[in-house]
Amino acid sequence: MADIKDPENTIIMTLTGGDVVIELLPDVAPAHVDRMKTLARNGDYDNVAFHRVIDGFMAQTGDVANANMEKNYNPGRAGTGGSDLPDLPAEFSKVPHGRGSLGAARSANPNSANSQFFINFKDNDFLNGQYTVYGQVVSGMEHVDAIAKGEPPMNPDRMISVKVAADV
Repeated sequence: MADIKDPENTIIMTLTGGDVVIELLPDVAPAHVDRMKTLARNGDYDNVAFHRVIDGFMAQTGDVANANMEKNYNPGRAGTGGSDLPDLPAEFSKVPHGRGSLGAARSANPNSANSQFFINFKDNDFLNGQYTVYGQVVSGMEHVDAIAKGEPPMNPDRMISVKVAADV
């Protein structure tokens, strides 16, 4: 596992293949970082499916309303919901959507990000300035690369647990 420099702003996401360590960017997107930590600390991301995974592009997850098997997983609705918290205003920056970057998923409205996010499989520069970047995978990207592909995948992979490193 990577050296954790700032445990309060580091996420440990456990996938079937192992842990993915994500350094959050509070100086770049403070509201998005706070939201991820809140949902992680509430356990809202635990067991949530990767509902949209496009080979060579990105893996999307975080629909806490519709993609948790224990609560109400519905592959037809996964990707349409968020959390009970209000949507977030965009926090666009100069940080590029490079391989392993964490981006806020949203609707056509730039200020509609809530709980969903995606991890880029490769550099996706065409997303720059259009979606908020608020984290970077620093170890375990091989586990992200192995996530089942599909929209939605037949047997979706899940975030087994998502924790703030300071709490582990």
